[in-house]
Amino acid sequence: MSKKIVSLSLNGKKVEEAVEPRTLLIHFLREKMSLTGAHIGCETSHCGACTVDIDGQSVKSCTHLTVQCEGSDIKTVEGLANGGVLHAIQDAFYREHGLQCGFCTPGMLMRAYRFLQDNPNPTPEEVRHGMSGNLCRCTGYQNIVKAVLLAAKNLQQQPAVTA
Repeated sequence: MSKKIVSLSLNGKKVEEAVEPRTLLIHFLREKMSLTGAHIGCETSHCGACTVDIDGQSVKSCTHLTVQCEGSDIKTVEGLANGGVLHAIQDAFYREHGLQCGFCTPGMLMRAYRFLQDNPNPTPEEVRHGMSGNLCRCTGYQNIVKAVLLAAKNLQQQPAVTA
């Protein structure tokens, strides 16, 4: 099978790589790009441990082909922090103890990132619904909901960035 050249933006950096057409995005990220934050969980898109942000959408990278990402802007959990400073979502998960074992956390963080872009002032019920595609086997979700709500509050207090 011949490889295809894929050009995309990954955490703000331009990337051009040759990939097998059948290469799943999760394997490209972990094996080719050494970005191991997104985890391989169920491999059926049910758990959300592999969630990344592609062109403004939460995507389960375990069922998404890398070649589908041609020209896309991809953000992974590694792209959240800025210069060693935690993103407001990462900080809120830390402060509200929104994780236990940590396996689901990268996917939760990325889903929360996109969810708060789309709904910057959610209710607890909206958080539960918005995060429902990401599963956690350790927590009772209460602290995850509290973390997303705290992140929303903190993001609203940040000064707007102008270009």
